[in-house]
Amino acid sequence: MPLALSVLGGCATQSAQLQLQRPSDLPARVELADTPFFPDDKRFCGPAALATSLTAAGLSVQPESLSGDVFLPGREGSLQIEMLAGARRHGAVATIIPDTLEDLMREVAVGHPVVVLLNLGLSWIPSWHYAVVVGYDLDAGDMLLRSGATKRQEISFRTFEHTWNRSQRWAFVTLPPGQLPATATEDEATRALVAFERNAPASASALAYRKGLERWPGNVTLAMGLGNALHASGDNVGAEAVFRRVAETRGLAAAYNNQARVLLELGRRAEARRAAERGLAVAGPIRRTLLDTLEATGATASN
Repeated sequence: MPLALSVLGGCATQSAQLQLQRPSDLPARVELADTPFFPDDKRFCGPAALATSLTAAGLSVQPESLSGDVFLPGREGSLQIEMLAGARRHGAVATIIPDTLEDLMREVAVGHPVVVLLNLGLSWIPSWHYAVVVGYDLDAGDMLLRSGATKRQEISFRTFEHTWNRSQRWAFVTLPPGQLPATATEDEATRALVAFERNAPASASALAYRKGLERWPGNVTLAMGLGNALHASGDNVGAEAVFRRVAETRGLAAAYNNQARVLLELGRRAEARRAAERGLAVAGPIRRTLLDTLEATGATASN
């Protein structure tokens, strides 16, 4: 049984709207029949659901090996934050998706099982449960889940929405680095990629950041993350190019500083000095850092 961070009641209306006005590009029926299944009792639904999602993404893992990461014995459940962190510790980018039934279906339609948090009890007597959505049928009005001891659970849209609403319609997708959910927002994807970097090898982080930048090429956080990951992986030439691009297009002092530091490591002292000097012109709160960088180039700042 998972431990919810928050709950929200609400009326189930999204499925009715989808059935009345179906998006033309959304398939009427999808089932990810090859999604693995790990039966569980209700206390260990967190590890089982996460193992299902990770294994479907090509990161094979057993629920037992996840219990120490996501299951809290004192509370007999798994917190949402621990589910995300557990996925990242096992090499996946875990991304919260938008809280609409249509977006959930779109993820399934492109082949991504979706981990959802449901309340199978009442709002005042909750019974929290993690399950994995592996399909839907708009004609029949059913969702298909890997849930508990049931490999293929059919549940009506009405029941699914009613139980999902109470978790604020919380859901996430786990994917290997180099892939992102189809419906991920820029903000959630950025949060997911930055969090992934904390536990991932630098090469995997660089791959993940590149994927994010393909979708959101103007995202400075992702660009700086890519530069840092390339530097950490030993690719100073690549890192310098990334920092230079951010510095020149966005005038970001931190990018000038990082560029200068990498240029120093490459032995290009004069270029490093110029980058540090340009950074000083827009330094703001990191002025002291840039002065230190400039000093490292052998130059002395005039003010």
